[in-house]
Amino acid sequence: MLSADFLHLEQDVELVNRHADLFHLDIMDGTFVPNISFGFPVVEAIARMARKPLDVHLMIVHPEKYVARFAACGAAMISFHLEAALQDGTRPDEILQQIRSCGTKAGLVINPDIPVERLYPYLKAADFVLLMSVFAGFGGQRFIETTYDRVRTLKEEIQRQGLTCPIEVDGGVSSANAGALAAAGAEIFVAGSSVFKAADPVAEIEAIRSK
Repeated sequence: MLSADFLHLEQDVELVNRHADLFHLDIMDGTFVPNISFGFPVVEAIARMARKPLDVHLMIVHPEKYVARFAACGAAMISFHLEAALQDGTRPDEILQQIRSCGTKAGLVINPDIPVERLYPYLKAADFVLLMSVFAGFGGQRFIETTYDRVRTLKEEIQRQGLTCPIEVDGGVSSANAGALAAAGAEIFVAGSSVFKAADPVAEIEAIRSK
């Protein structure tokens, strides 16, 4: 939703309700990432209209301080960055458990420069994992091609551990690369600019779905 038209947010929310599977909400604090997006009032406004689940992606320091409130806003999924937890000195597995205790699915995120192997110790505690295919903080970035190999490597480890932990990919995702991402093992696709800036957003959503 970061790429939505915030002067006409209601119509873009309805677009997602009618044609997509979830609302991906990027929460940026200007500290963990060099940008500020939106906070609780916007999330609550979207939640009032949403008929699809809310997927809240926390790009913030101290994510544990805000988990309960985002869950109360109606989030069905909450993810946070491994890097943010470690730099704060907070155990990622404890935050995952905190999210789950709110009745919300818990996800762990890493940026493209973090080896996927860093996720391995936490896979059993996570409901899903999110690989950034651009660097967190801004919409409209170019997709990083090494993401395919990262998805493939992570998928192999998930299978090796006997888990059913979906891989979500966020950043530069479009109908041009969704098929290759699916073939590598990704299951959840976050598409912002490619949908909202398309001449025909519905056609782009359907093209991604068809992959």
